[in-house]
Amino acid sequence: MSLADPADDAVAVHTDRARAAFLDALVLDDPVALYDSAPCGFLTTTPDGVIVKTNATFRTWVQREAADLVGETSFVDLLTVGSRLYYGTHLGPLLLMAGRVQEVALDILRPDGTRLPVLVNASLARGDDGRPRAVRIAVFDATERRSYERELLEAKQRAEELARTLQHTLIPPTVPAIAGLEVAAAYHPAGHGTDVGGDFYDVFEVGDDEWVVTLGDVCGKGYEAAIVTSLVRHTIRALCVTERSPSAVLAALDEVLQHHETDRFCTAVLLRLRREGDGWSIDIGIGGHPRPLLLRRGSAPEPCAGRGPLLGVLHDATFEESTVRLGPGDALLLYTDGITEGRRGDEMYGEDRLLATAARIGPRPHELVDALTAAVLEFQDGTLRDDVAVVALGVPG
Repeated sequence: MSLADPADDAVAVHTDRARAAFLDALVLDDPVALYDSAPCGFLTTTPDGVIVKTNATFRTWVQREAADLVGETSFVDLLTVGSRLYYGTHLGPLLLMAGRVQEVALDILRPDGTRLPVLVNASLARGDDGRPRAVRIAVFDATERRSYERELLEAKQRAEELARTLQHTLIPPTVPAIAGLEVAAAYHPAGHGTDVGGDFYDVFEVGDDEWVVTLGDVCGKGYEAAIVTSLVRHTIRALCVTERSPSAVLAALDEVLQHHETDRFCTAVLLRLRREGDGWSIDIGIGGHPRPLLLRRGSAPEPCAGRGPLLGVLHDATFEESTVRLGPGDALLLYTDGITEGRRGDEMYGEDRLLATAARIGPRPHELVDALTAAVLEFQDGTLRDDVAVVALGVPG
């Protein structure tokens, strides 16, 4: 059973009658009836706000008689406290300066304590001497609009919470321990951590002494990016069960993204590691992603592996594959473009700073990840402009 408010029913009945009277007035071309029965509220006030004229629609909405309003009440007296403050600090001064305001959201407080959300348009009339003469105000019932806006806001908040929950599942809480291999990783979201981005990494076992390491970046932010990121990560995991070649995995992932309803593209670097003696053989496939940095003791860091196209963009894309060997004292660094494209004004962190930091730290995975993320954060004065994800692999020795 629905318990309707009698006052709301009365307003609805009057509104229906007012619309009917308004249409009749349109046919009869009666300006008085058009004004009084308009489907919006009309009122005129003195420059200091005292009401001097209202139409019947407005009086019904505010639940007051003409004798209680005309010459007795200021428009601001009908508003809630918050709306009064806004009128005095913003709406009134703007009206005097510009002569017109449009679609200002206010709340009217009725005698029974209920609130009527409204949108207000107002114009200032001046006399021949240029002095303010009157303020003409049109008031529109915004109840349904305000309800719709609340529903949109609640839906947005639910989507953002879903995105945050999704993203928490995308970043492993800790990297797994791998005998004979040191692995370090870090993820730092942009801003203050409230925006959900598309950077991700994953490390998982596919056989005895065989592991897959992947790092990537889905374009954009928000829950849509998080959904695609989840799709990419779990597709890679599924494909790696039956497919040994990183380039073949990337080709299959590209096919999945091509047929997915999203228009978001992705970059990724995919490594398949096999233990060989005292080191590791690593097959590398790249899809539109920065090339890994190879760090060997006594040598300058240098990019390794080939390049590849973006994932989910080009039809019939092909992906190269290359192999490197990490021996004792060697390391490999994977990173997203939040590192090199980190901005301070018009200046980017860039590859030169990346190479200099890597050369200074050397092939020590944990120190390398910590130093690099700290350097990029400091370069941007403590606030990242883009997400940052880093993974470093090293063979002790």
